[in-house]
Amino acid sequence: MVQLLSPEGDYGVPAQYAEYGKYVDALTEADFLQFYKEMSRMRRFDNEATALQRQGQLGLWVPAVGQEAAQIGSGHAVGKNDHIFPSYREHGVAITHNIDLMSILKMLRGVNHGGWNPNETRFHLYAIVLGTQVIHATGYAMGVNFDGKVATGNPEIDEAVITYFGDGATAEGEISESFLFAAINNNPQVFFCQNNQWAISSAVGTQTRVPLFERGAGFGVPGIRIDGNDVLASYAVTKKHMDDARNGAGPFMIEALTYRIGAHTTSDDPTKYRSQDEVDYWKQRDPIVRLEKFLRRQGIQDSFFEQCDVENEAMAESIRQQTFALGAPPIENMFQHVYSEAHPLIEEQSAWLKGYEASFGDNEGGH
Repeated sequence: MVQLLSPEGDYGVPAQYAEYGKYVDALTEADFLQFYKEMSRMRRFDNEATALQRQGQLGLWVPAVGQEAAQIGSGHAVGKNDHIFPSYREHGVAITHNIDLMSILKMLRGVNHGGWNPNETRFHLYAIVLGTQVIHATGYAMGVNFDGKVATGNPEIDEAVITYFGDGATAEGEISESFLFAAINNNPQVFFCQNNQWAISSAVGTQTRVPLFERGAGFGVPGIRIDGNDVLASYAVTKKHMDDARNGAGPFMIEALTYRIGAHTTSDDPTKYRSQDEVDYWKQRDPIVRLEKFLRRQGIQDSFFEQCDVENEAMAESIRQQTFALGAPPIENMFQHVYSEAHPLIEEQSAWLKGYEASFGDNEGGH
């Protein structure tokens, strides 16, 4: 497992991973501070969104507490032309690409289906159906190859693709099919698996008998495991293999070993299937605390961390006010964008609902 930053905040590059150290060496103090700002912002946003869901303002929330280093580090390693295909928990990756956080909340409130433009942000829409985004990413990466945007030597042209998925998704057929097509087409693609130990209530040990980073080898996709709570390892390893993919080296898989501190979603009760001792063990390996220890050893003072807290509280207050100001989700939204073209079944269901709603009339304020 590649680890560059220990749980105690000590930085060091083992000899066998020297190729990754140069990527950290190129970072500045400002980069390290940006990592911390965005990781702490992600945590505060996550906690606020959970509270909003509990208060009935969101239909659902998907927590990512504990996975901040995996997401912020890898998100910053993506090149300016590269495309990102997320699952449904990549709030931190969204932060690194300046996605309006209210767009995520609107989607989970039902106001829209995702309010950002992937053509502008290169961050594609959340995929709720397990594994589908990996197929999408693989097809897109094949297209990059067909368009001749790989290994041209021109950084203004070359592209790579990264897709995110969890340990549970590796049991889906879409993942194996994606490995196959990515390998035989030599796709410029990185598969980034956040192994947070639990696929809802199924422990990773019940899902596989081999380490997940080895899953692609039989298809021709090599892989490596990193400490997913180490933001520097996440950044360096992802950046190297995105660079390699962009330069024609083909697909690669990264397994980020991390932990989901919270529930799978707010409809889940993790106390039913895992122990508090296990959760406490992983809390001791908190990625934000780890980075803070490192920064303090570099001489960063209390004032920086205090300012982050102030900014994060202001952000949380802003999204709370904006969320409460949102109207009720338009009920017709559930029928839109289901199919690319008009579909008789959807039209029939929509007409039935309109008739059902109309049957209540306007008495007592309608339905």
